Amino acid sequence: MIEESGVVVAVDGEFAFVETQRKTSCQSCSVNKGCGTHTLSKVMGNRATRVRALNNIGADVDDVVVVALAEDALVKGSLAVYSVPLISMLLFALFAQWSIGSSTTGEGWVVLSALAGLMIGFYWLRGFSAKIAQDKRYQPVIIRRQPADVSIVEFS
Repeated sequence: MIEESGVVVAVDGEFAFVETQRKTSCQSCSVNKGCGTHTLSKVMGNRATRVRALNNIGADVDDVVVVALAEDALVKGSLAVYSVPLISMLLFALFAQWSIGSSTTGEGWVVLSALAGLMIGFYWLRGFSAKIAQDKRYQPVIIRRQPADVSIVEFS
């Protein structure tokens, strides 16, 4: 399980909305001065991220809690988001190139086919996202309250 602490900002039925602080490990890295990730984190800032999580423990607003997500849910979701549109784009482009042959006049059709494949991949992803949004295995879950003596960054 991947865990992150945050503050409950709203409760809606069986779900709670938890704000977590975006963190990077740039401060402890020895090459943070010349790293693109460090530069990007400075530009993006330390904004809070709001997460909808299953509230099985009955957490209330302003409770400091720990939210967890199963690793396999993160891996499957990431794989779907990043690979399916890309693979469908490449397959459509390859099929168009194969069916047209090696003529240079058909490059426009290959590009249009690649774009069509990308759009079909995004359309599939939309359906997949709607399907897993209802599946509790893919939902973040509040697993416990943090002890009162643990400090957490205030959100503004």
